[in-house]
Formats: sequence, structure tokens, C-alpha cells
Amino acid sequence: MNLYFHRVRIKMPEPYKRSRSLRRVKKVTPGARNITHYEKRKPQIAHCGGCGRPLSGVPRERPSDLKRIPKTQRRPQRPYGGVLCTICTRQKMVKMARNIELE
Repeated sequence: MNLYFHRVRIKMPEPYKRSRSLRRVKKVTPGARNITHYEKRKPQIAHCGGCGRPLSGVPRERPSDLKRIPKTQRRPQRPYGGVLCTICTRQKMVKMARNIELE
């Protein structure tokens, strides 16, 4: 009794029918075939909560990738690191110090 197992190949939609929400990554398989993987795009760069400037020292990765990197590399190690930029942090510290002096 001969049984034939057919591989079912699921075909991706044609490029003009596909949205660009997924980015295309060219890969070469061990069998030397060129294939295309579709991955989710990276999020936008993090911005300061006070002034809206882009934050330096905060990686631009998806949340699942951020879990894999150490906490010390996810944001700067200073007060309000990853939330406020250095200028806004400095202004906030000065305001807090002045409020303490007035009391």
C-alpha cells in the first residue's frame, strides 16, 4: 500500500495585496534557497515626557526583545531615566530643591 504525503504549501498574499505593516527580511536557508521572512516592525524611538525630545540611551526594540536584554541596558541609570531627558530631569531637580528650601 503506497501512501503519498503531499506537502501543503501555504502561499503568502501577493505583494500588492499585502500591507506594509510587516517588514520583509531576506534569509538564506542551509540548502542555499533565498526566502523572505515577514517580521513586525520596530516601534518608534522613545520620547521625553516633558518636552518630547527623543531619549538617548533607550533601545528601539519590541517589548519581547527588551525582556531579553539586561535591565541596565534598557534605560539610563539616573533618576527619571527612560522617562525624562537630561534637561527636563535637571529642571525638575532644581524645582524640587527650591521647594525644599522654601519650606
